[in-house]
Amino acid sequence: MKWTDINDIAIELVDTHPDVDPLQINFVDLRNWVLQLPGFDDDPNRCGEKILEAIQAAWIEEAE
Repeated sequence: MKWTDINDIAIELVDTHPDVDPLQINFVDLRNWVLQLPGFDDDPNRCGEKILEAIQAAWIEEAE
């Protein structure tokens, strides 16, 4: 997975952290959790706030 695989990342986060409210996660933790996902293979420095916001929004949608 790459940073641009927003929906795939969101699905993995729902599966990996089912008890976490995505509205309560800070971007530092979110970034670290994405980097730890199995199958994630992208440059950690290619991630910015807009990507994290998109991941968080997709995670919220998946969790509903």
